[in-house]
Amino acid sequence: MRVDLGSHRLHPSIEPRILADLQGLLGDRLQKRQRNGRIRLLGRWMGFPLKAADLVSRTPKGFAARVMRDALVSPFTRPREDTFSEVVRAGLGRTISETFYLPYARKIWGIDPFRLSGEQARRRVAADSFVKLAARVVRGSGAGGARGSSYFWYPERGYGAISEALAAGASDAGAELRLGERVASVEAGSERVAVATLDGERIEGDFLFSTVPLPVLAGLTGADEAVMTAARGLRIRSMVLVYLVLDASRFSTFDAHYFPEANTRVTRISEPKNYRDASDPVDKTVICAEIPCWFEDATWSATPGSLAEIVTHTISDAGLEVPAIERVHVERLRAAYPVYEAGFERHLEAIDAWVSSLPRVITFGRQGLFAHDNAHHALAMAYTAVDLLGPDGTFDLEGWEAAKRRFAMHVVED
Repeated sequence: MRVDLGSHRLHPSIEPRILADLQGLLGDRLQKRQRNGRIRLLGRWMGFPLKAADLVSRTPKGFAARVMRDALVSPFTRPREDTFSEVVRAGLGRTISETFYLPYARKIWGIDPFRLSGEQARRRVAADSFVKLAARVVRGSGAGGARGSSYFWYPERGYGAISEALAAGASDAGAELRLGERVASVEAGSERVAVATLDGERIEGDFLFSTVPLPVLAGLTGADEAVMTAARGLRIRSMVLVYLVLDASRFSTFDAHYFPEANTRVTRISEPKNYRDASDPVDKTVICAEIPCWFEDATWSATPGSLAEIVTHTISDAGLEVPAIERVHVERLRAAYPVYEAGFERHLEAIDAWVSSLPRVITFGRQGLFAHDNAHHALAMAYTAVDLLGPDGTFDLEGWEAAKRRFAMHVVED
């Protein structure tokens, strides 16, 4: 059974030309699917994306009254400081922020929300006002036939099939793909750029397009101490993925279960089998639990058995039946989420200025720009980079700087 590194979907707001290319590569293997998730709030399950009927019928009356009160005063509320907690409180009120966003933020990014920059909220909270939240709830309920983001695109053979199809297309077009190489250093000259591998090979080119984390790139290029100090000021949250192979045809009918509340370290459990129509094994299924952590902390270093216990306790506490587990598999992602701590901007500006001084090094993607994004955003960045590469081998650096300013407006779509 093909599974993903976490839960992934191709969002419907993807640029039409990129979607057309993927459909050309994947054909009908790229399936259009309706979302069918749920979220654990106030000790109860609700449909996710949120639906108006659930919010009315499944929340306590006192909760609904507090939300309505917050909605009335929110237009007149301003953040008292530029922090995640204040931006969310001013936009969505104390009730929603304290019930959902603040506990979730602590789990995802590992620090208190008042220590996170307000930019973290602006990049990560798409429904940042009651008007936007209400619009999403209406779309989620299917009112007026508008489904909005209630559907997604997903390949028959898992999300990795997108990368595989792009790789095959690039190879057919003459690209040489070398996976698993270990890079020792990068030489970023004014005329050429070179990558040296740990095996002693030197590979030269006109440009280097990089998606590796910015602090890693700084180290590979031998950047000066001022740049390395700025790089150390940018923290990246890690992730442990716990896969449970279950002796059952299905764990549930839902594609994903979200856990924003503070009573568990798990943030989401997904079941890849429910993301697609495919020839998956009939009598087995796999669920994937996501647990954010810091690199080499106790969670990162925990045994598979200990991590599986965290997941099974989460399932049990949510009122679900703990399934029969046949096997546990763990994947560890060192670089998952950029953390926008208060004051991160000065570190990022210093790193960005340094990258901009390297005329033949172009960085993009979540880690390459230290940006919160979806896959369709990262694909758009890559397409833009290609657009700016001229047939004569020149690159439009001014156009790229303008593009980066547009990328800074991206907001993650859940």
